[in-house]
Amino acid sequence: MFRNFNYKINIMKRTLLLLGTLFTILFISCDGSDGRDGQPGQDGADGIQGQVFEVEDVDFTYIAENNLYETILNFEDFTSFPVEANDAVLVYQYDRTVEFNDDVVNDVWNLIPQTFFYDEGTVQFVPGHTTRDVEILITGNFDLSNLSPDITQGQIFRFVILPGVSAAAKMDKSNISAVMNSIGVTEADVKKVSLK
Repeated sequence: MFRNFNYKINIMKRTLLLLGTLFTILFISCDGSDGRDGQPGQDGADGIQGQVFEVEDVDFTYIAENNLYETILNFEDFTSFPVEANDAVLVYQYDRTVEFNDDVVNDVWNLIPQTFFYDEGTVQFVPGHTTRDVEILITGNFDLSNLSPDITQGQIFRFVILPGVSAAAKMDKSNISAVMNSIGVTEADVKKVSLK
């Protein structure tokens, strides 16, 4: 009796494995437009594929009751299309410019959330967004009321808005160059705005 039972379980396991393999192959083989047939940052068929914009001189306001700093940026001030609920909004913080031995200069952008370690404790930049705005918080595990203006004022952020389908694609989101390349946006296409 146990032999018959084990035989049936083995058949069920193999059937499930076969179905799982077929589903995986079907899922991987699905293909769609990557937006490269349209304008940079646009899908040739049905509107926006993705957009990148940069905001300079971003200042944070201290919220004493929550012991955090906050800034809120409205999408309509920077984008030409609505942000949908299933879109991904990636936020990168400018760190520094690096010059290499061959005189090539590159900016260093770090995907947030990002944590910094100080003698007093940790400070973290944390993003969040709705369909109307993006909020960036500076939180920490100590009293932030006297946080240096170097941290809370004059920051530069770059925002990448990816439609839901693109957001789910396998890409290294920590690498802003790879993300921009995947949606066909060059450095020249980046809309740059200063809040000063």
